[in-house]
Amino acid sequence: MTYDPGAGPDRIAGLDLARGLAVLGMFGAHLRVGEELTADPSSWAAVVDGRSSILFATLAGVSIALLSGRSRPADGVDLVRARLRITVRAAWVFAIGAVLEWLHTFVAIILGVYAVLFVLALPFLRWSPRRLLVTAGVIAVAGPPLDALTGQVLSALDADGHYVAELLVTGTYPAMLWLAFVLVGLAVGRLDLGAAGVRARLAGAGAAAVVLGYGGGRLSTEALAGGAPSRGPEEGFAAPVGEWDAIWFSGAEAHSGTTFEIVGSTGVAVLVIAACLVLADRVPVVLAPLAAVGALALTVYTAHIVVIRVLMSLDPAAVEGAGAWVVFAVCAMAGATGWRAVFGRGPLERLLTWSSTRAAAVHLPG
Repeated sequence: MTYDPGAGPDRIAGLDLARGLAVLGMFGAHLRVGEELTADPSSWAAVVDGRSSILFATLAGVSIALLSGRSRPADGVDLVRARLRITVRAAWVFAIGAVLEWLHTFVAIILGVYAVLFVLALPFLRWSPRRLLVTAGVIAVAGPPLDALTGQVLSALDADGHYVAELLVTGTYPAMLWLAFVLVGLAVGRLDLGAAGVRARLAGAGAAAVVLGYGGGRLSTEALAGGAPSRGPEEGFAAPVGEWDAIWFSGAEAHSGTTFEIVGSTGVAVLVIAACLVLADRVPVVLAPLAAVGALALTVYTAHIVVIRVLMSLDPAAVEGAGAWVVFAVCAMAGATGWRAVFGRGPLERLLTWSSTRAAAVHLPG
């Protein structure tokens, strides 16, 4: 969401397209275009729930890679400058998220966790893609049990509702689990995304992760929970410290935080990125409005929360359902396309780029 090199030749149109899909997908999740995803085609709109925000987080990792050297990680003074740029951007994103939370909409604002994830990723900027992927795998497997245990401890201390606890452990987007998505994105961003072979391997890896994650989730639900969906580790937060139930870690429901959801949703994100990289090269004109939304992702996301707040006061029915989503999506694409054509960067993107570049321009020894 925060990568913004402008409209020059270095910009990767496929990533803008993927961000645009993530933004519109989050619109759908917020406006409740679907309830529960099943085999029934009428429920398929619910695919946006959870997966859109995870695509956002994965793209955050890609953005971090692009900001810190792309396929050649920065070192020395350049690494310090990259970390300064990322930290300044994270601070702005956190501040914007705090303002949006102050509006008290029904939307779980992702920006606070998004900013935290940018900071948590700073120690990993020099890591190889293989090492990043292995670490993401460890988080996917060990993270959910650790999340449940930490949640139990916080509940016992009556601190589970604390803002920091929600950001890191107990909230809708627990950073201790979502770091896995950022690390996968960071590994993806270190690759040559213009190479056809890289795109094919990404698509294959993404498809394999989808089968493993959602297939394993289905099998675990049938075997451990009698087919009933699990809410994930949060089911164990209220239990005594140290108590365990395998059911808490079964299934792959959206926002459940199980290993199966982490793997399956990461696979979806990687597949979408690979597909968007190809489509943006082949039909750029057709997809330009959606790519424009992705290029102005932070501005568009912020604006849609403000609009939701206004409509909640005027007509609550206007912020729910497929019809509302169509209106939001069309307005977002038209507005982003027009703004980009006239002004280039979005206002919030311009703010982040200017301030982070200024911060990194300070004199550093070496």
